[in-house]
Amino acid sequence: MSERVDILGAGLSGLSSAIILAKSGKEVHVHEVRQDSGARFDGDFQGIENWTSEIDFFDEMREWGLDPNSFKSNPFGVVDLVHPDDVITNPVTDGVAFRVVERGTDSHCIDQGFKKMALDAGVKIHYGVKVDPSQCDIIAAGPKESSAVAFGEIFETSHPNHVTFQLNDKLAPGAYSYMIIIDGVGLICTCLWRKQRKSGRFLDETIVWYENHYELDRKPIKRVGGKGDFSLPEKYVFDGRYYVGEAGGLQDFMWGFGMRYAITSGVLAAKSMLGEVSYEKEVRTKLLPLVKVSATNRFIMNRMGDRGFKAVAKYWMRDQKKTGDGLGFMRLIYKPGIFRRMLWPFVRFGMLTKGATSDGRSYHRMPFRKALKRDDWKPSAEAKLVASQWKNIQRAGGKTSFNSNDQ
Repeated sequence: MSERVDILGAGLSGLSSAIILAKSGKEVHVHEVRQDSGARFDGDFQGIENWTSEIDFFDEMREWGLDPNSFKSNPFGVVDLVHPDDVITNPVTDGVAFRVVERGTDSHCIDQGFKKMALDAGVKIHYGVKVDPSQCDIIAAGPKESSAVAFGEIFETSHPNHVTFQLNDKLAPGAYSYMIIIDGVGLICTCLWRKQRKSGRFLDETIVWYENHYELDRKPIKRVGGKGDFSLPEKYVFDGRYYVGEAGGLQDFMWGFGMRYAITSGVLAAKSMLGEVSYEKEVRTKLLPLVKVSATNRFIMNRMGDRGFKAVAKYWMRDQKKTGDGLGFMRLIYKPGIFRRMLWPFVRFGMLTKGATSDGRSYHRMPFRKALKRDDWKPSAEAKLVASQWKNIQRAGGKTSFNSNDQ
């Protein structure tokens, strides 16, 4: 390997590779089309899961030489789980189920934490540039297409720190909604796994639900949005280049908790370039089984609707009562087994489409599914008030980072 390494993308996966390589004495250049790390986001809260391994992810990061203290995080061992019939139960663990971090360009965000680690390690980051991927050794670019979208509102609130996770096929078609509150700032978000028109109504209706069930004293700040592209490439090393994070299809198809996969894949690619492991082998052994399980779980949930969501929620609570730890259920449903392996051919055929990238890489991708008849409903009077409230805030300077009318 030459002493110089070029990486396309200054997100978590690209920067994790850069840090490991730079600490090993390589000259590392990272090229990013945006003006800063985290510029793709706008203060969104996201979760780093802690259930796909018995090892706490922050301990794993420290073993790799990454410092989780370089960014702000809030650990949670309990969550409000909202069933489709509005029953609220509480998955709980004595350990850390997940951590909430903020995405964006503020100094406490995880994106900036990784940027700082990279700069401290001697990485040279070039922002606002376009580079031919064929000139790079590691490809860590973000999504170009959409398999799903998320819309959210960030607001001020007097409510204490809290996380609610909701399974409701009306408010979040084929997916879930959630509310995260950290230090007086909240995010209510709905995820859409079926393509909709006038999709802002889903967020408005979701906000109404949370306001009716929690004392929020909500003061809207801005609305944010994002997209995810879910695909499985046939190869993770192609034409001498390593594909990591979303560029390598290393995402959670079920809940969208992709940061752990992204960082892990970046580290594995760096270690492979240093001759310590085989990236292709490591991904297929450690990450691909998890991705396939998540895709299989998503395939099952796509066909269940609210009745299936309710069954999942009930089984979760029954398992917690039996074992005393709600984290065990999440580990169980992400554990590859005979049943899910048998389902995989049906999942690949029924949920994924085959395609190829411009550089010749083959993949199976989850397309943005079409809306169903049950997705056609009229907003409530309360939701119309929420929409009107936001329009007034927009006129006063409130920012929206997406178009909710044409998704």
